[in-house]
Amino acid sequence: MPETKFSRSWQRPDVGRDHQAAVSLHGHTNRSKESLHFLPELARHWPLLHGALQKQCRRSTMRVDFIRAYWTPPLTPELAYEIEKDQIENVLGVTSMVSLTDHDNIEAPILLRTMPESVRTPVAVEWSVPFGGTVFHLGVHNLPSGRAQEIMADLAAHTRNPSDRRLCELLAMLDEYPDVLLVFNHPLWNHGGVGEQQYGEALYRFLRRSVRFLHAFEFNAMRSTKENDGAMELAERWQRPIVSGGDRHGCEPSGALNLTHATSFAGFVREIRQEQRSHVLVMPPYADPVSIRTARTVLDVIRDYPEYPAGSRRWDDRVFHPDEATGTDRPLSALWKAPPAFVERILGGVRLLENTTLQRALRRVFRGAADSAIPAEVPSEAVS
Repeated sequence: MPETKFSRSWQRPDVGRDHQAAVSLHGHTNRSKESLHFLPELARHWPLLHGALQKQCRRSTMRVDFIRAYWTPPLTPELAYEIEKDQIENVLGVTSMVSLTDHDNIEAPILLRTMPESVRTPVAVEWSVPFGGTVFHLGVHNLPSGRAQEIMADLAAHTRNPSDRRLCELLAMLDEYPDVLLVFNHPLWNHGGVGEQQYGEALYRFLRRSVRFLHAFEFNAMRSTKENDGAMELAERWQRPIVSGGDRHGCEPSGALNLTHATSFAGFVREIRQEQRSHVLVMPPYADPVSIRTARTVLDVIRDYPEYPAGSRRWDDRVFHPDEATGTDRPLSALWKAPPAFVERILGGVRLLENTTLQRALRRVFRGAADSAIPAEVPSEAVS
């Protein structure tokens, strides 16, 4: 039977001493393209934002395409790697293993593997899998370096032109590599925004077809208590262990890690796949309610970084939209002289959350919800 153990780092600061390493899974860099398709749907629930967005779209000299528009996280691959490494080695005092998984590309780990200090970085990706009218995300960790580009081409072809039969073939191919780890990331996040019933039916059909190739389900440090509870129940039902997923898009290190007795990433994969044994270490950021965790990420995304190279210092340098004339993606900073006033007013309101007094007040309001978000520190069959 699968076994997952949870520990809280602030209750057991020396918990890492009995392990060889800690593993950071599911982190994003500026190589990830994060869609803005959610904005019109979000605006429908906020009348002031909806009106301002509609007005700006009417005034725009080009057609605003929220499907193709995207933003990128602020951290370069090197900075993302260092933030995760520093937390593990300087806070926990153990060896670090960092697996960065950008959306549908492996540029970050390929780049890191050219540097002596990060040469052992696993080649990994968060693969977007269209299925049943929605999209599931799979963490694919430790691809064979010699075939990684070829495999990525196959995965990308399926994302563009999905087929149920081809999906099973690709998952079976990945499963045949004994050192590859396949994780179902945030399995209950309805990313496509379809109806709850449609999503549930698609999820059941996907798991019935594919679960034999999936090695673990994710406990996601950026998702809600309810969603993570549901993911753990799902893992128990389908008899899979739970692994951590930081899902970091900002500048804070992951809010959840895995402890391991292995001395290599391949050894960690064997713990999960063959032994079906996992030890999730919950880090202090997860003790905050999801609203505060999300707000901190948003603040990181919209913050200016004057020390960065030109072209990536401001938030509008890191948001991209297709240029109608050329068809190429260009940063918003190249498409306007200055951000619209209503956008700056909205961002100014969000930046109020930088105030530590306000953050403390929000923590007091949501303290009960935050406490309930942290799993009990006991092992059990399937999940704890």
